[in-house]
Amino acid sequence: MGRGDSTGAVDGPEAALLEALFGQSPIGLHVLDTELRIVRVNSATPAMRALRTQDLVGRPFQEVYLPLLTDAAAVASLVRGVLDTGHPVVGHVVQAHTSADPGRGHFYEVSVFRLQTPGGEVLGVALTVVDVSERERGRARAAVLNAVRQGVGRSLDVVTTCQELVDTLVPAFADVAVVEVVDAVVRGEEPPPSPLAPGVPLRRAAFRSSGDGEAKEPQAHPLGDVRGLPFPTPYTQALSDLRPRVVALDGDLPWLAAAPERTEAIRRSGAHTLITAPLTVRGTVLGLISLYRTRQPAPYDESDADLVLQLADHTALCIDNARRYTREHTIAATVQRSLLPRRPLSRTALETEHLLVPAEGVGQWYDTIALSGARTALVVGTVAGSGIHTATLMGQLRTVINSLSAFDLHPDELLARLHATVASLAAERAGLPPSDPLHHQALAAACAYAVHDPLNRTLTVAGAGSPALTLVLPDGSARVRELSSGPPLGRPERTPFAASRFDVPDESLVILSTRPVPALEAIGRLPGTGPLATRAGRSLAALRDDVLYALPAENRATPAAVLFARTRAFPAENVATWQLQAAPTAAAAARRHVRRQLSIWNVPEETAFTTELIVSELVANAVRYGKPPLELRLINDDRTLACEIRDAGVAAPHLRHAGPADEGGRGLFIVGELADGWGVRHGDHGKTIWTEQTPPAAPATRPDTD
Repeated sequence: MGRGDSTGAVDGPEAALLEALFGQSPIGLHVLDTELRIVRVNSATPAMRALRTQDLVGRPFQEVYLPLLTDAAAVASLVRGVLDTGHPVVGHVVQAHTSADPGRGHFYEVSVFRLQTPGGEVLGVALTVVDVSERERGRARAAVLNAVRQGVGRSLDVVTTCQELVDTLVPAFADVAVVEVVDAVVRGEEPPPSPLAPGVPLRRAAFRSSGDGEAKEPQAHPLGDVRGLPFPTPYTQALSDLRPRVVALDGDLPWLAAAPERTEAIRRSGAHTLITAPLTVRGTVLGLISLYRTRQPAPYDESDADLVLQLADHTALCIDNARRYTREHTIAATVQRSLLPRRPLSRTALETEHLLVPAEGVGQWYDTIALSGARTALVVGTVAGSGIHTATLMGQLRTVINSLSAFDLHPDELLARLHATVASLAAERAGLPPSDPLHHQALAAACAYAVHDPLNRTLTVAGAGSPALTLVLPDGSARVRELSSGPPLGRPERTPFAASRFDVPDESLVILSTRPVPALEAIGRLPGTGPLATRAGRSLAALRDDVLYALPAENRATPAAVLFARTRAFPAENVATWQLQAAPTAAAAARRHVRRQLSIWNVPEETAFTTELIVSELVANAVRYGKPPLELRLINDDRTLACEIRDAGVAAPHLRHAGPADEGGRGLFIVGELADGWGVRHGDHGKTIWTEQTPPAAPATRPDTD
C-alpha cells in the first residue's frame, strides 16, 4: 500500500481510492476545513449539477448550501457541533430545494464526521449526502394512507365519514379537500352503476381548507348543496371512466368555462394543482374526492394519484358501510313507527300521552288497548338491540300482548304467558347457525302492563324488569308506587309474576315507565302539576314536555318509554246496573230494563232491538248454567255499547254449532253473530260474560232549505 511523503501527499492505492470516491461515487462527498470552508467535493453533490468544482472550493459551507436548505440554522448548528465535539451524526434527513427543481422539495440523508490526525489534530469535517427524496415521499404517502385508514370509518354516518377524510388530508396532503356524494347514497339508497350519468345530483358532504379567517380558501358551493356536476370537466371524466385525474391549474384550460363557480373558487384560492378521484365500490359510484394544493409548492404527480386512489377505495368502503347502516336504520325506524300507534288511545274516562327517551341499542314501544267494561290497558316496553330485527321483535311482542289482552287476562297472567313466548323466541335465536349475527345477541326485553278500571277507580299493574309507577293525586301530591316485578322477559328465571293494585281517584295522573325516571319523582314540583293541572288546566302534551326538559343530562341518554294517563270520572248516567233473580222470568225482566234504558240514551231502534236479543240470550244462559247472584250492566261509552252479565259461577261458556236435532246450544252462537265482540272475564267472585256493539253513526242532519 502506498504511503504519503513527507509533505503529507497521498499516493498509490490510497490516492486511487480517493480519486474514485470523489470522481465516481454516487454519494455526495464534502470535505470542510476547521473554518467550514469547502476543501473538496465530488460530482455527485447536488450543488455540483449546476456548478464546477473549482467554483466551490474555498467558499464557506453556509454560503453555498444553506440558502437551499429548509432549516439552514439547524443544519449549520449540527455541522458545527460535530466539529466541536467529535461526535458523528449519521443518517440525519434534511429538506432542500435545488435550482433545477425549485418548486419541489428534495430530501437528503446527511452524515457528518470529524477529521483529525492520529495525534488528535482536528483538520475539519467530512459530510456524505444521499438523495432519499423518493423514499421520504413514499414514507409520507404511507403515513397519509395509514392516517386515513385509522381515522376514516369510525362513524356509521355518511356525512361524518366524509368529514373525517378531509380532516385527515388537510393540511398533511392537501390545502383544500372536497368530498361530494351522490345524494341518494346519503339517504341510504342504492348507489347508481358506473359510469355516472351527467346531471345525477351530488351533495357537497365535506369541505376543509388549511386557511383560517380571511385566508380561508373560498368554496364554489356551500356544504349541503345538491346539484349535478358541470359537464365536461375532469370531475365528470373521473366519474365516467373511474380513473383519477391530475390537473395542472395553470393557463387557460378549456373546461373552466363549463364550471364558472369552480373556476372562480380556484382562481381566488390560488390553487395550482388538482387531483380528483371517484369513490366507487363494486362497480357503483358513490361520489368524488377533489384535492387542491394552494400553499404547498410541490404539484401533485402520478404517484400522488395512486395514493388518492387507495384513499378513495378505503373511503368508499366506509361510506358504503355507513350507507347500509343508514338504510337499515331507516327501514327499522320506519317499521317501528308503523308498529306504534299514531297516538295513544284516549277514552271517556282516560286521556293519554306518551314520551319516548330514545337511545342507541334499545328499541321502545308503548300501547293503549281498549278492554271490555270501559277498561283500558296501558303498556310500555323495551327491547335490547337495534335495527330491523329489534323492530320486528317489538312488533311480535306488541301483537302477542294485543292478542292476549283480548282474553281479559289479569296483568300478571298475561306477562307470564308473554314471558313464555319470549323464551320460545330466545330458544329459536339460540338455535340459529353460529355464523348468524343474531345467534350471539341475547334476547332481552322489559315490559309493564297495567289495567285501568274507571268504574271501580282502580289500576292493576304487573311488570317484567324494573318498571316504575308514579301517581299524582287530585291534590297535586306525587307518590312513587312500589311494584312487584318479575324478571325481564326472556331470562331463564321461572319466578312467578305478581300484580299490584292501587286505588286511583278521578282526576288523577298515572305515569307508567319502563324504568325509574328522576324527573317523575319530583313531578309534583314541576310547573302546572297542582290540582288544576290534573284536571284540565294543563295539557298532557305540555306536561310530557316539562318532564323531558327536567331530565338530568346524564339521563337523557338512558332509554325509557313513559305513558301518561289522566283519569276522569266516568259519567254515571252512562252506566246502568240491575240485580236479577235466577228465575225463568229473568230474561223478560232484563229486556224491559234494557228497552227503557236504551230509550233514555236515544239508541237507534235497530241497535236497541239487537241489544234486547243479546241480553235475553245472555241472561237465559246465566240462569241455566251460572250461579246466583246475577247482575246485568249496560255501559254506553264514547265508542261502544257494552252488555255484561255477571254471576258467581267459574265455568266459562264456549261457542259451538248446535246439531239439527238439538233443542239448545244456539244462544252464544246467536250472540256471536249479533255482537261485534264478546268474551269472558274472570274475577275474584265469579265471571262476567260481555258483548260489545258499535252503534251506527248518527245520520248527518240536512239544512232546512225552506
